[in-house]
Amino acid sequence: MSKEAPADREDRHPLAGTRMSGADIVIQILADENVHTIFGYSGGAILPTFDAVFRYNDKHRRADGKSPIPLIVPANEQGAGFMAAGYARASGKVGVLMVTSGPGATNTVTPIRDCMADSVPIVVICGQVPVHAIGTDAFQEAPVAAIMGAVAKHIFLITDPTRLEATVRTAFELARTGRPGPVVIDIPKDIQNWEGEFAGFGSLPLPGYRHRLQAVVENHLTDDACERFYTMLAESERPLIYAGGGVINGNATKAMRHFASAYGIPVATTLMALGASDTKHPLSLHMLGMHGMAFANYAVEDCDLLIAIGARFDDRVAGDPARFAPNAKNIAQFDIDVAEIGKVKSVNWHHVGILKRDLDDLLAYGQRIKFEKEFSVWHKEIAGLKEKHCLNYDRESDRIQPYAVIEEINRLTDGKAIISTGVGQHQMWAAQYFDFREPRLWLTSGSMGTMGFGLPAAIGAQVANPDRLVIDIDGDGSIRMNIGELETATTYGLPIKVIVLNNFGDGMVRQWQKLYYKGRMSGSDKSLRRKDFVKTAEADGFKYAVKLDRKEDLPGVIREFIEFSGPAFLEVIIDPDAGVYPMVGPGLSYAKMITGDFIVSRDQPADDKPGPGEMF
Repeated sequence: MSKEAPADREDRHPLAGTRMSGADIVIQILADENVHTIFGYSGGAILPTFDAVFRYNDKHRRADGKSPIPLIVPANEQGAGFMAAGYARASGKVGVLMVTSGPGATNTVTPIRDCMADSVPIVVICGQVPVHAIGTDAFQEAPVAAIMGAVAKHIFLITDPTRLEATVRTAFELARTGRPGPVVIDIPKDIQNWEGEFAGFGSLPLPGYRHRLQAVVENHLTDDACERFYTMLAESERPLIYAGGGVINGNATKAMRHFASAYGIPVATTLMALGASDTKHPLSLHMLGMHGMAFANYAVEDCDLLIAIGARFDDRVAGDPARFAPNAKNIAQFDIDVAEIGKVKSVNWHHVGILKRDLDDLLAYGQRIKFEKEFSVWHKEIAGLKEKHCLNYDRESDRIQPYAVIEEINRLTDGKAIISTGVGQHQMWAAQYFDFREPRLWLTSGSMGTMGFGLPAAIGAQVANPDRLVIDIDGDGSIRMNIGELETATTYGLPIKVIVLNNFGDGMVRQWQKLYYKGRMSGSDKSLRRKDFVKTAEADGFKYAVKLDRKEDLPGVIREFIEFSGPAFLEVIIDPDAGVYPMVGPGLSYAKMITGDFIVSRDQPADDKPGPGEMF
């Protein structure tokens, strides 16, 4: 172990020296790490640890009869993974997922990769066949270390029981520190059954990782770096902050808002950073990117100083890196990960460090030198862009428009509800038409774009925030992926609100097929499918399960749905031809943005279209 026992015996863990099974050691460390919920599905290879959960909860049951570490059992392991992810995203804490070996473990590959792609901290505890059986193709054996090593931040296969305690502690350290991510612990059944002495302290030696992390922690902004930054800001007339998910992951929202407010710098956020800037603030540009606001993308086109904070210039934002922010004379980049600096687009000022601290220090330096700069002309330009190029749609249509549904929910929730989504058109409509006053209110699968994310993520978020309104905005295609979790919501009495925008098909795929494949709906038209979503929800215990198919009923039904006191399900039959606009084709610049029929375009887009081989 890399850390020594406390010298002062009063600081020792009260259970230090106690003889425990490996499974009991795992659960005791979860308690020490302030884990409040485990999401998991049982099976033979993880039974000792599931039994340890039962015994721990039975022994430490609270006065109100509740378990200190409740176990939420899903319909399947993928659902459990997304519940843990939703819990982590909504709370900022490490989510915990516990599954058995073989298929139990392999069913978590998608949520683990999803968490890695979006920098979400979870710890995954997998059962494994006994050490002596590893590599023999034993019943329900899978090469978890080989599989997960490619998709997780780190993977531990424990073959030495004396290292179990230190390994579990280290897993939590790795998951939450630096750039957060998923860490997998593969624990053979005989290691879980082993008995040994609980030390109550210690972690594994990780000299390389801790050295790199310490270098980032110690890399403070120098006065020289601050001076160069403020020189760029002084020379700028149109500065713009481009905020990414790192702002939320780094708990740097307040620091970024204070800095932006101090100098009146407009803020555009990525899909993953919605809520980092209060979307109702006059200087908020909401979301930029492939389906970002037209006015946000035009502001990026116009800015002369781009300040990237916790953002990585990914392809959904900088589709054509060479033409992204073409008028920016200077680009500054803040990040915690040195690998992101200049990876996609060259920058001429950067700092790798702790975002919250660095932004506070940067503002303090500006106040110390009494920096002042007037950006009122830019503010007027921003206001003009927002007024002229705002979102819009066919408000006279006889069909229910998905945008109108979200606008009505947003009017009632005022940007204060937790919103989760699946992936597809409904995801983008939700990102565009909802307001987000604070961080951690928006939960979506960004980089991986995983259908089926929304419902289980909402369950995890509701567990983490029992007193908040949690709404899953889903699509008829996406919700099918994990629709079994409807029963999980009612089983645990979670008052989530689930809304399915039903356009009888995979809307985003169909939109692309219309644009680039001459309308050939190969595999995306589900108009012949027979799913009765309302009956499904009723069968899974939803007392409120309603279909909305008349436009005139929309306001009343939406209010009834939102105000229902328990789990509520609403299917809305929407216009199947509704599209997601604006849209920037893959590999294209914002100058070639398509705004559709109802959003005012600055210029007619060029005729360039991505070929059918391009990604979504």
